[in-house]
Amino acid sequence: MGSPSGESRIHVRGTPIEPESHDGAERRQQQHRRALDRIPLGTKNHVIAAIGEFVGTFMFLLFAFGGANVVNTAPDQGQPADLSANPARLLSISLCFGISLAVNAWVFYRISGGLFNPAVTIGLAAVGAVPPARAAVVIVSQLAGGIAAAGLVAGLLPNGLYIATVLSNDTSVAQGLFIEVFLTAQLVFTILMLAVEKHRATPMAPVGIGLSLFITQMMGIYYTGGSVNPARSFGPAVVTGSFPGYHWIYFVGPILGALLAAGFYKLLKALEYETVNPGQDYDGFADAFRTLLLEGGDRGSGGGAFSKGPGAPHYHHHHHRGGPAAPGAASGAPLSRDGTTVGSYGEGPQLEAGRHD
Repeated sequence: MGSPSGESRIHVRGTPIEPESHDGAERRQQQHRRALDRIPLGTKNHVIAAIGEFVGTFMFLLFAFGGANVVNTAPDQGQPADLSANPARLLSISLCFGISLAVNAWVFYRISGGLFNPAVTIGLAAVGAVPPARAAVVIVSQLAGGIAAAGLVAGLLPNGLYIATVLSNDTSVAQGLFIEVFLTAQLVFTILMLAVEKHRATPMAPVGIGLSLFITQMMGIYYTGGSVNPARSFGPAVVTGSFPGYHWIYFVGPILGALLAAGFYKLLKALEYETVNPGQDYDGFADAFRTLLLEGGDRGSGGGAFSKGPGAPHYHHHHHRGGPAAPGAASGAPLSRDGTTVGSYGEGPQLEAGRHD
């Protein structure tokens, strides 16, 4: 009911409840901040990362396991489907894992990085992207998340849990180990180049990472179960109590694959790979100009932005003071030569290749 002054009041059993004042809400926020300030920042961040990785791994594997469980169970009789290679079945399970990873990594990457995989965590720790203490904490959370996801699928779905990473009858332990090594190396290297390396495509990294997991599943499911993730193999094994004698390959293989990818990544960084194929994150004329300069260094006198050799571009000065940028000058990162500014949103002379008056 409205009061004479126009303010709203809520009456419960005849007792008016006044709306909370702004000062009261502010005091409560200050008390909350003071409580958080008492916790060391490093400890608080480790706790948040651990919670994020547990929930993220749980959600990723819940939907991946659940979808694969449907595919693995014949709906007409509630029995496991034929385990022989079946393209439609392989495609369906691969999509379950790839899409679930893409969605949940996109959701959780702001919280904990969206790793969901002890092997990935070790690979990122090897290149310095994750501190060792943080890596140890989140690995425990990831393994626990895998167990929780497998347990919920086993208890929630009527057909039980039909998820396991096992070797096919014609795959040896050594073959299975190296298959896991190379599958995981593919996944981890994708993560390093799309997520750890910062560039224009980084916000879309979860899509590429999900597709990377998808292709590893298409190859690996039939031979090894396509683990590439110790948490994926360990969770169902704990819930079902089934640990084959070669279960160790689902830890050793992915970890070795992650270290292989990390070593290759560090080699590329040491060699400054960016100079080989510049301008991949094209951002207007300034980046194009940088590319021409670097190409000139490769071609010597035969080309390049300032070379006199054949094929060298022709530059002509146009003055656009105060006006809009010349076409393509979109990066806002000015380059300068002899006082001439290039690619700076129209604030000075612009150089345009291939223009003749």
